Amino acid sequence: MPWWSKAWSRAVEEAAYHQDELRTGRALARRGAVGSITVGSGSLVAAVTEGDDAWTVQVTVPVLGEEAIAILVELVAAESGRIAELAAGQLPHQLIEDAEDSGVELLPYGSELAAECSCQAWAQPCVHGLAVLTQFTWLINDDPFQLLLLRGLAKETLLARLHRRSVAAAGPSADAGAAGEGAEDEADVDAAYDAAVRAARILQVIESGGDPDHLF
Repeated sequence: MPWWSKAWSRAVEEAAYHQDELRTGRALARRGAVGSITVGSGSLVAAVTEGDDAWTVQVTVPVLGEEAIAILVELVAAESGRIAELAAGQLPHQLIEDAEDSGVELLPYGSELAAECSCQAWAQPCVHGLAVLTQFTWLINDDPFQLLLLRGLAKETLLARLHRRSVAAAGPSADAGAAGEGAEDEADVDAAYDAAVRAARILQVIESGGDPDHLF
């Protein structure tokens, strides 16, 4: 489990009202009781089955403010390899440390994980909420962009802001061809992202002993 998933898991432990409920929630997740998680800006929504019952869980997490997002975008842009690392399923520890030094907390605390469940248990997050939070731990193992989205910064928004930043950095001399060149720059960023994702998939197949040729 990567370090950021471990950090999220610790936050889930902090959010649990009791260790017994945490164990039950984790067991539900391991049994496949959690359906597909819909990740949005500041929210996770999923259905959890338990016996003959199905419960709807909505987890809410504070999103980063505009100033914090602007700082995070600048920190990603500060090193050319960071977007490629994110695309390859890695969340650079130095990026998080730099963000924290700038007052931006990307990884939430347990007290920031709020949940509502249709089971209406008095203690929230209930076992169903803890199951969803546990499942999200696994979801971000290979896709830290899901964590960024949950905190209010979608992948598309990040790429667009990095593109606008690069255009602005080019200065007034680039204005004449801004439309065409901007499209080319955006295509370059998208191409770099796609290449990094492709490389990460090939590496995963090789490490698992498979044949990467089937990916082509």
